[in-house]
Amino acid sequence: MYMMRNKQIVISGGTSGIGLATAELFAQDGAEVLLIGRNKAKGLSAAQKIQQLSPGSVFIQADLSTMQGCHNAAQSIKRRGREIDVLVNAAGIYAEGRLGTVTEIEYDELMNINVKGTIFLTQELLSLMSKLDASIINIASDAGVNGNYGCPVYCASKGAVVAFTRGLALDCAPLIRVNCICPGDVATPLVEKQLVSGNYTLAEMTKAYPLARIGKAEEIAHMICAIASPLNGFMTGSIITIDGGLTAG
Repeated sequence: MYMMRNKQIVISGGTSGIGLATAELFAQDGAEVLLIGRNKAKGLSAAQKIQQLSPGSVFIQADLSTMQGCHNAAQSIKRRGREIDVLVNAAGIYAEGRLGTVTEIEYDELMNINVKGTIFLTQELLSLMSKLDASIINIASDAGVNGNYGCPVYCASKGAVVAFTRGLALDCAPLIRVNCICPGDVATPLVEKQLVSGNYTLAEMTKAYPLARIGKAEEIAHMICAIASPLNGFMTGSIITIDGGLTAG
């Protein structure tokens, strides 16, 4: 479907949610998928699932919130001796908090995972992406485009990913295409945690969406794979919202 047979795909945050759904689609299309995550047990379980579709796929344990962690992950990938066709930067966290309550620790955690990890894992892996039409896809959020209530630092972190995408697309052209997906709320473990910690229900969350529901991980995964496909070879520097109409108004 996506022309990914025998290609090597790296997905940060690939052990759950959107990242794992994307890994499944790539693997079904014949790609070899490298999943990066912090939790070893969750990562090995995810890799076992993907290996049923693509035996060469593996899990790489790394903490991408530090430059050293990004370097360690990249070294593990480089030892495989293959170039990378697609990098998906899907690792990220969500945290609410109005500006008056945000601590430096909370700020650092959001920025380190959402921004630093995206930037420096990409930096580490660029040397492995010398093939024409290699592709980088960053995962931001609708909040990084239009903002949202009660989470200004999270909005700032995802807005940084959007701006990073645009700048990197210019620097990497014409060899590497760089695009960004901005999902609305998606039924993933991240949103489950959000509902537990927030003062609202899933029913209340869905009322904000013209399509009267939140997204599915496989819907976002499909768009990631479609953008990575050579069939989309003229797309770079694009910021694509997939949000059930949330940002249309």
